[in-house]
Amino acid sequence: MHSLPPRTPLAVALTALLVASTVAPSAEAALPPDAPAAEKEAADLDYVIVRGLRNPGYAAERSSTATRTDTPLLDVPQSVTVITDQQLRDRGVQSMTDAVRYVPGVGIVQGEGNRDGLVFRGNASTADFFIDGMRDDVQYYRDTYNIAQIEAFRGPSAMIFGRGNPGGLLNRVTRVADGLLHRDAMLQFGSWNKRRATADFSQPMGEANGVRVTGVYEDSEGFRDGFELERRGINPTLAIAAGERTRLVFGYEYFSDARTADRGVPSYAAASGDARYPVATAPETFFGDPALSRADTDVHAVQASVEHDFGDGTVLRNRTRAARYDKYYSNVFAGGSVAGDTVQLSAYDNATERDNVFTQTDLIFSADTGNVMHKFVVGAEYGRQRSDNLRRSGQFGLGAGSPCLAGSTATGCRVSIFSPNVRTDVSFVNNSAGGSGDARNRVDVTVGALYLQDQIEFTPQWQAILGVRYDRFDLDFRDQRNGVSAANANLSSSDGLWSPRAGLVWKPVEQASIYVSYGVSHLPRSGEQFSSLSANTASLDAEKFENYELGAKWRIDEDLVAEAAVYRLDRSNAAVTDPSDATRLILLDGASQRVDGAELSLSGKLTDAWQVVASYGWQDARTVRAVGSVPAGRELAQTPEHSAGLWNRYDFNERWGVGLGAIYRSASWATISNAVRLRSYTRYDAAVYYTLNDRLSLQLNLENLTDKAYFPSAHNDNNITTGAPLGAWVSANFKF
Repeated sequence: MHSLPPRTPLAVALTALLVASTVAPSAEAALPPDAPAAEKEAADLDYVIVRGLRNPGYAAERSSTATRTDTPLLDVPQSVTVITDQQLRDRGVQSMTDAVRYVPGVGIVQGEGNRDGLVFRGNASTADFFIDGMRDDVQYYRDTYNIAQIEAFRGPSAMIFGRGNPGGLLNRVTRVADGLLHRDAMLQFGSWNKRRATADFSQPMGEANGVRVTGVYEDSEGFRDGFELERRGINPTLAIAAGERTRLVFGYEYFSDARTADRGVPSYAAASGDARYPVATAPETFFGDPALSRADTDVHAVQASVEHDFGDGTVLRNRTRAARYDKYYSNVFAGGSVAGDTVQLSAYDNATERDNVFTQTDLIFSADTGNVMHKFVVGAEYGRQRSDNLRRSGQFGLGAGSPCLAGSTATGCRVSIFSPNVRTDVSFVNNSAGGSGDARNRVDVTVGALYLQDQIEFTPQWQAILGVRYDRFDLDFRDQRNGVSAANANLSSSDGLWSPRAGLVWKPVEQASIYVSYGVSHLPRSGEQFSSLSANTASLDAEKFENYELGAKWRIDEDLVAEAAVYRLDRSNAAVTDPSDATRLILLDGASQRVDGAELSLSGKLTDAWQVVASYGWQDARTVRAVGSVPAGRELAQTPEHSAGLWNRYDFNERWGVGLGAIYRSASWATISNAVRLRSYTRYDAAVYYTLNDRLSLQLNLENLTDKAYFPSAHNDNNITTGAPLGAWVSANFKF
């Protein structure tokens, strides 16, 4: 094993212990002959156990999620970025959008102002989110109050995680009871009336038992007119050692997120040069009615894990998660581009109730065949999901006092772009025959999976990972709207999905690896949120994603890691949104899209005082066939050719430190229509850290130092997110 650098305090302590054990024959021999018997008995110890956790800084070393076994990241033939606990704290990360800013190959989408949305290697997703390796796929905004680290996987990972994740996924690792003492709290105040508090209290009970509670409360506004946010969360966990080799962990989370749903700004109808652009307006300008644009989510989740170590390298583990999600949002937003000095507003609301139950069981064991060593994972997963969805179109009242201008209709309220923040009279009605995307349905999903993985060590220099997973995905779709024909009211589909994974790792030296890998993932025709099934799509093949990757990883020392990868990701049988009608899907048989890319990253300590996270991504992401009226060769939505990030933390001494970061994105397109361009931008952030004593530290985070005007994401060509102007937040961190 690579030794710790002598500069770390842990190395100094270990060296002192080793020297002491070499110089002194024994503790008892050092006592005077006439010492009391009690002192001799206390000194006659075979060993001393010191329990604690090593702080990985910015450079994580291992992951138990990437292969379902505890594996060094150096030996994982895939691009995996771990955003560590210290990164989360230093950068003030509180959302999934903030978490991935320095991850190569990962971008963000707007999510209609009511949900997390990420772009993994050119493929947008609102469902590829996991928590402790379990699916968490409902569309809502997640928080980091109970998170120990976040793992960003790039490339298909269906062998481990199942369906979906075409270009990657995000897995959150929670803070659970670990038998250690934690007494942490944070108070934060800042721009736009930001007020936030978090707490993390853990109490050990004996050597291996313990209880831990994390919580959050936030009541804030935002830089957009009328924006409000209120969050509540609590996550207690209990760890029990049932004997020397069995560990049980139980947890419950309640999380609530209530906010204004902000769809951003529209674009101009007329092109300037070869593209259209977002409307030029003050960053705080809200297009629509903030009072009727609300997103409310309540999550109740229970989770349990049981792990038994048989003592010979064989481990049996089960994880089970049951969650109830209640989600409602309504929005009044720009429904078209700017014509003259006016824009048309549209409205709808949507309610989703989903119950998820998933259980995973893994058997991990080792075997040797001659000089070749194997570590096997044999596993099974079973899941059930029931979703009730209701979407209703908004109808505007056009009577006396209405803000709607001439030319408005019941489905479109036209307003001036100079005063687009209006109070409207809207009623929400579910059209009996469906209307424009209206829905009232119930969806039942049953998933059963079996998987087998073999981690092979041929020699210390050569390793391989081979695995395959089979998912049986069954869906029953019941359309409950009036006027729907019997043939379309009750639909079902079944998919048998084979997902192989293969990787070869060569380690020319102990702390460096070069790998090649191949992986496949599938997305059933019902889509990631089960909303697009129809009589025409139920029997069609699932979408298929194939990833070819060549990469290298180098642990320069224990606290500094560099990585590089080049890849090709092909998408077949795509179901994509019609660029000219956001409520319509276009189905493409065969090859549909291709993404070629390269990624570079560096994370960790450059010196004892200087920590860094650096990343660069290049992507050539295009359609390879026509999509409706859009010809082949168009660039994929919100996938800039170049992206880069650099975050630094420098500590002058034990009390004072500073942080400085820069994020760059080259120009990209809002959709594959390639009609509306999001200009390139560079944003600078900073932080100041002050440690008063062991119990209190202060932190100032500054975002967008130069007050840059920019547009970081979009939902379509007329819902484009405005970047936040200069903002500041002060945090007080307490330890008890």
